Amino acid sequence: MALLTGPLPLISPNSAAFASQQDKGPSVVALGGGHGLSASLSALRLLTSELTAIVTVADDGGSSGRLREEYGVLPPGDLRMALSALCDDTDWGRTWRDVMQHRFEPGKGRGGSLDAHAMGNLLIVTLWELLGDTVAGLKWAGALLGARGEVLPMSSVPLTIEGQVRVTAPDGSSVLQTVTGQAKCAVAGSLEHVRLLPEDAPACLEALTAIEFADWVILGPGSWYTSVLPHLLLPEMLEALCNTAARRCLTMNLDMDTKETAGMTAADHLLALRDYAPGFTVDVVLADPASVQDLPAFERAAGMLGAEVVLGKVGASGRRSVHDPLRLATAYHDIFGNS
Repeated sequence: MALLTGPLPLISPNSAAFASQQDKGPSVVALGGGHGLSASLSALRLLTSELTAIVTVADDGGSSGRLREEYGVLPPGDLRMALSALCDDTDWGRTWRDVMQHRFEPGKGRGGSLDAHAMGNLLIVTLWELLGDTVAGLKWAGALLGARGEVLPMSSVPLTIEGQVRVTAPDGSSVLQTVTGQAKCAVAGSLEHVRLLPEDAPACLEALTAIEFADWVILGPGSWYTSVLPHLLLPEMLEALCNTAARRCLTMNLDMDTKETAGMTAADHLLALRDYAPGFTVDVVLADPASVQDLPAFERAAGMLGAEVVLGKVGASGRRSVHDPLRLATAYHDIFGNS
């Protein structure tokens, strides 16, 4: 086990370390979705411009769900968030980040077709319709935003997450109930037998190529069963992740007790990945020490994945369980340097 001790030498865009990394930054692929992937991208963009985000495409709630259902497109929400996270910290970058994240508020007493839609979702779907190519549309969106890196979907078709939860039947017995859709699975409780539909969905070819030629692959943080695990449930993606020569880093969440992982410890999170993807191994598991209650059990579980545990203070100060981009960047910087 390695330990990153504080105070950490936080990286800033003006530091010599940052400049050096920009010249010689490794090729990094980050996988996930939603706020977790945004956190890792906000950190990684400080270390390298050779950055590719591969995003889950199973969202079926909110604005994304409406656009997916009405237009038959990939859900754009997590893709939008990844693009926003890659914007530069300049007036241009901050402005376009805010434009992409802008959400239309419902009119007072009036219902409108734009209600609750995110502007970035509409922009991405517009580019898809004009170009007829999801990857090309995301590249154009990235160019407009001045994004530091590329954003790709994990699959070329929309995916559906299905799982089972234990519920109490009227007779008092415990039975498994099937839950379909990411939005429902995320709040259903402890999930079992999670799978993706269609089971033979094609992975995005550009995403597979990025994984093949990466120096590092970063998986997590994020909702464990609906953002992290799906990348290991897509057959072509799992094969690419197992066969790549890249080193693999798994970033743990700060909060273990979420609705979809109720009662699970940090070690249980690792064991879940091993159960669903027995052939998948990891080189490094990065965790904030505050999120690991039983360190020996956690190290044993990491060892089953072939990983070394690296502990470092990567959470932001305050009550909210969110990663601090600079602290996370420092941890990644040290991990990359020790490889």
